[in-house]
Order: sequence, then C-alpha cells, then structure tokens
Amino acid sequence: MYKQNYRSKLLEDAVEQIASLPGVGRKSALRYALHLLKEPAANVEKFTSAISQMRSGVRYCPECNMISDNGLCPICSDSSRDRSLVCVVESLRDVLSIENTGQYHGLYHVLGGIISPMDGIGPDDLPIKALVERVARGEITEIILALDTNMEGETTSLYIYRQLAASGVKVSAIARGVAFGDDLEYTDEFTLGKAIVNRQLFSI
Repeated sequence: MYKQNYRSKLLEDAVEQIASLPGVGRKSALRYALHLLKEPAANVEKFTSAISQMRSGVRYCPECNMISDNGLCPICSDSSRDRSLVCVVESLRDVLSIENTGQYHGLYHVLGGIISPMDGIGPDDLPIKALVERVARGEITEIILALDTNMEGETTSLYIYRQLAASGVKVSAIARGVAFGDDLEYTDEFTLGKAIVNRQLFSI
C-alpha cells in the first residue's frame, strides 16, 4: 500500500493523529496540519490547550451522566427544568440534538451506549440501574425513551421498560416521525422536535 513521504517525521506524526479523528481522511488531515503550521504559534497553543483542558477537565454529571465542567451539569442544576420528566438518550450528541429543537424542557439520563452483544455491551455496562434508582426517589412521573430506532436501540428500550415496569412510572417513546434505523444525531430539528412532543406510550 502506498504511503506518502511527508519529508518530516513531525508532520507525519501530526497528520497521523489528526487522521485518527472520525470522518477525517489523510488528505484532509494533511490540509489541517499544514494550516496549523502556517498559524502563529500563539493560536496553535490556544487550540491545543483548549483540547487538553477539555480532556483533563471535563467530568460526568453524577445525576444524569452528561458532561459537566464541575459538579452537576447545567441542565440538572437548572431550577426551571421540569424535574418530573427524564429523557433517556444514548449520548451527549443526542442531548444536543434534542436541546436544539427547543421542544423539551425536562431532564436527561445519558447511557453512554446501548445494549449490543456484538460489541460486548450488556445491560450491566450501562447506567440503567442508576436510572431505576432515580425513578425510585419518586419525583419522576415520566421516562421518555429517545434511543436510536435500530435493533440495538429497540432492545435497550425494551430492557429499560421492563426494569421500570414495577415502578408505576409512565414510560413513553418518541413518535415514529423518526424512522426505524435512523440516528437521532442526523434527524432534522423539526422532525425530532415533533417526535418528542408527539411521544407515545411505550408498548411491547
């Protein structure tokens, strides 16, 4: 396989690291590296410092498992949010997608993944027990399952539904404006907003 000779080990190492990012090919990585090479050193320092600080400083909210700079995340600590509603999502990207709709004002529970035996991810690898414990406190009246509508997402939703069956809490799912197999991250804001508003009771 042809490997480009960058004539510089430092440049090659930089391209290698940039190309490791999702969706970034080696040509794009080279373009980004050469752009950074032309930038003033102070700008590159700001760039690398911001990434380094994010990686070392970001924490996970002890309540919902979303990222937080310190302690509770901004959503959990916002007294104006409806604390009786909790929307269960796979990742931070899904939280951002739902927030961008402006249609949801409750809290979240971020799983950080979905049940996927093929990938070695089982129920015990996800914070589902923590969700059950949140419901047991009695303040939550509805759980909204907003997981991707693929096989793994449906399996995870079903498992959570069964875990919450004895709690008496209402369990709903986003409306089927989001087609089977779609990722929430790539669903347009209008469709996703309507799917949240028009959510339906979860049923087997």
